[in-house]
Amino acid sequence: MPLIKNLLLSLIIIVFAFVLTTFVDENSVSYGSLSLFLLCTIIIFFLQWIVFIPSYLLSTEHFFDLTGSVTFITVSILAFFMNDSKNLRQLIVLILIVIWALRLGSFLFFRIRKAGEDSRFTTIKKDLLVFFLTWNLQGLWVLFTLFGALTILTSNNNNNFGILDIIGVLIWVIGFLIEVVSDRQKSEFKSNESNAGKFIQSGLWKYSRHPNYFGEILIWTGIAVIGISVYSGFGWLGLISPFFVFVMLNYISGVRLLEKQAEERWGENDLYQS
Repeated sequence: MPLIKNLLLSLIIIVFAFVLTTFVDENSVSYGSLSLFLLCTIIIFFLQWIVFIPSYLLSTEHFFDLTGSVTFITVSILAFFMNDSKNLRQLIVLILIVIWALRLGSFLFFRIRKAGEDSRFTTIKKDLLVFFLTWNLQGLWVLFTLFGALTILTSNNNNNFGILDIIGVLIWVIGFLIEVVSDRQKSEFKSNESNAGKFIQSGLWKYSRHPNYFGEILIWTGIAVIGISVYSGFGWLGLISPFFVFVMLNYISGVRLLEKQAEERWGENDLYQS
């Protein structure tokens, strides 16, 4: 029964992703007989499946996060260059995504190389269908997170770059700086042996337990704001990106898991509770 359940969940994820994509076809330029948006969706999942095979055979999770980042970059570049209606807005969005993906992907890759393993995958990577489901979930994560950006990159809308675009870029820059600075502060804190067993409460972490996640939400909010001048009809589904990132980080992974771990370690610490 678990085998059938995991296989069914993977199929549901794949079907749901492609059905959702068809709603924005009307706003996408075509490439051959396919909409460019649909082609990008196919590539997103294809890349996950390609890397899943050797990862399962070698029983390793080392390339999981890196594949996610590479997928963001690959799909965004393809969407930009395959769209004959490319414009300044699309170029800027492409640059922002590549900068974000290169920074986050390299950060996560070297972090796991240093740690040796990711405890989340200890049992998952040994189960074929559970591991396959995890890679499909990453495909869905990439698609939903990139939904607003892909709507922009595949659109034939040539509205002039305006005030909303500038506001969106500024929001992105603020979010990116918060994420980069907070990640660096935490890495430096953890590298200091005298901080072993302690929780960080300096720098940006003095004001929030998860400033890096706040920065991440701002990044995709900025992209969504840039897309406001482009979205129309079902294209407004592009606004799903920041909401998805918020829900994902707060209620599915990220905050929920970290808060549970922190409560177990420092739940009785008055300083932590304050």
